Amino acid sequence: MKYKVNLEKNEEGYAVWCPGLPGCWSQGQTEKEALANIKDAIRDYLETAEELSKK
Repeated sequence: MKYKVNLEKNEEGYAVWCPGLPGCWSQGQTEKEALANIKDAIRDYLETAEELSKK
């Protein structure tokens, strides 16, 4: 599954978030690092959402 992400350069590097998953965001010092981090954040978000839906 693919999710759109927004990437924004700031003083600390890059901020990245997924508008389709409220509260799912990450950051990195480089664009590549930020995009890798958001992939992990999306995976964790979806795993947590699935676990919570089973309760």
